[in-house]
Amino acid sequence: MSETAVTTCRTEHALLVLLGQYAQHIGLIKALMAVPLGQQTRTYSPQAKVLEFLVAILAGLAHLEDISRDGCPLDQDQAVAQAWQQAGWADYSGVARTLQALSQAEAEAIAHVLAEISRPFLDRQVNQALIERDRLEYDGDLTGRPVSNTSATYPGATFGHMDDEVRLGYQAAVVSFGSPTYRRLWLSVKPHPGHLLSCQLLAELIQAAEAHTRVRPSRRTDLLGQRLQAMHETLLKTTQRLAQRQQRLAELQAELPTCCECWQCTERVVAELAADLRVRGRSEKPHSALAKARRRARHWQRRYAQQTLAVVRTRKQIQRQQREVVSLQAQVADLAVRLRRFEHANAANVAPVHAVFRLDAGFATWDNVTALIELGYDIYSRPYNQKVKLALLRRTSAANAWIRVGANAEMLAWPEQRLKGCPYPVDIALERFYTGKTLRYGVLLHFGADQVTADLPAWFAHYNARQTVEAGIKEGKGVFQMHHLKVRSAPALWLQEQFAAFAANFIRWAARWLSTQCYQEPQQWLQPVAASVKTLVQVVAHTPATVDWLPDGCLLRFTGESLYAGRVIQTGGCAFQLSLPIFQNVDFDPFSTNRALIAQ
Repeated sequence: MSETAVTTCRTEHALLVLLGQYAQHIGLIKALMAVPLGQQTRTYSPQAKVLEFLVAILAGLAHLEDISRDGCPLDQDQAVAQAWQQAGWADYSGVARTLQALSQAEAEAIAHVLAEISRPFLDRQVNQALIERDRLEYDGDLTGRPVSNTSATYPGATFGHMDDEVRLGYQAAVVSFGSPTYRRLWLSVKPHPGHLLSCQLLAELIQAAEAHTRVRPSRRTDLLGQRLQAMHETLLKTTQRLAQRQQRLAELQAELPTCCECWQCTERVVAELAADLRVRGRSEKPHSALAKARRRARHWQRRYAQQTLAVVRTRKQIQRQQREVVSLQAQVADLAVRLRRFEHANAANVAPVHAVFRLDAGFATWDNVTALIELGYDIYSRPYNQKVKLALLRRTSAANAWIRVGANAEMLAWPEQRLKGCPYPVDIALERFYTGKTLRYGVLLHFGADQVTADLPAWFAHYNARQTVEAGIKEGKGVFQMHHLKVRSAPALWLQEQFAAFAANFIRWAARWLSTQCYQEPQQWLQPVAASVKTLVQVVAHTPATVDWLPDGCLLRFTGESLYAGRVIQTGGCAFQLSLPIFQNVDFDPFSTNRALIAQ
């Protein structure tokens, strides 16, 4: 873009000008404009309209048409366009057409750019978390994206449980990382049809977390090896029982002809004796030979029927055990393959990390808990199966010493409990909450190095700190307007999710930079503002200011009618040199990251 002759102009979106300057600095605009898109350029390129879509999300616009029909239309703000290195902005209808024509491959190419821009920030925060906390903490969740129940224009939308009711729409699987500097950074978000459940998407969250942080814990091959050995023993015992059943079936089948023959012989004797009595005109006596023969015939008839039923029953047992043997053989084979894969992964993982996953009960089926343990993660969650709560309630009595863990919460705990369905011992706690005159109960589940049963208040607080991901979901819906789906094609819907997650991270990074760009002491006014993404998006992004363009940045003065009248921010110069992309020249294998290399 050629340098404009205008040196001073007015903007109605002060924050968006500053974000544009920051986007220039980290290379975001250049990278997005270089993504090849198979659409024609008329007045504005398709890349520029995709960039405009991102800016609209950063502005917290609820609908795509707000780009042109808002009180202060974004597409009329030349200062914002210049800050984002554009000659101008397209009408919202042009943005809509471009998004509608995007292919999934093009949307993924755009998301790849976002991932590359995010990488140095994530690498630094991963490094800092490992230094300060010696662990990484992930939070996974599933959030609904409902649409009108009568809508037929959203591709792939299905009915599912959203917002405490059954709605038509999508489910977004999200995973965040506990950042020492920014508290929460989104790692991944992916939309799915509305009928999918949390427990079906855990593997995707784990894969996304490891791919974006490029570190992982050591796989617990010792536990997996023990489980495999126990499975081998179970398979051996089941195979032996099957052989015994098959031997028993052979014996029963061998006895059947004898029973049948005896029954038939006694029936012939009965017929002969009865005929003889009729010829002689005599009646049958209770203890006569005919009565005795009838009893022998009934005995062999019952014996034959019993043997036949025993054969049928044994055949069913054999079929059931054969299926069990086949299932166990498949499980043993799968576990053996998994063990070899984990051993190779551990050999390649020269710097394993300590990592924790916090999840709600929807993810914590016993299969998922087992998989997380074997993958090397510590777990803070609630059990999926509500039978655990009932079993714990039966264990409690008036003699139990409940420990207060919150204003209206108490807990009891049992360390290293072996529960049906999980091959590994887990820590279990029963919670009770006072809600007026009633009591509610819940269960916490833990596996890992932390001695949680020795400090129940800390366990309670640490699990409930996963509210940070719930706050992030609320922020996405309320600040970035993700409860309004702005597009109606599958690739564009997918891209909107990526843009919203990136926007939440991007504004946090930019807010930290903004605190270095103010003439006044930042503590006097900017830091409290910059600490709130909601304030930045809903207030500062819609605040008027004048912009003086400088050779290496801009001078932004908030106007007299704004909340921040008289405040001045200058971008550029020495204050603008943040050493953010320090990892860009390091080529990481996402499944073989060296922590020492990260720390360089």
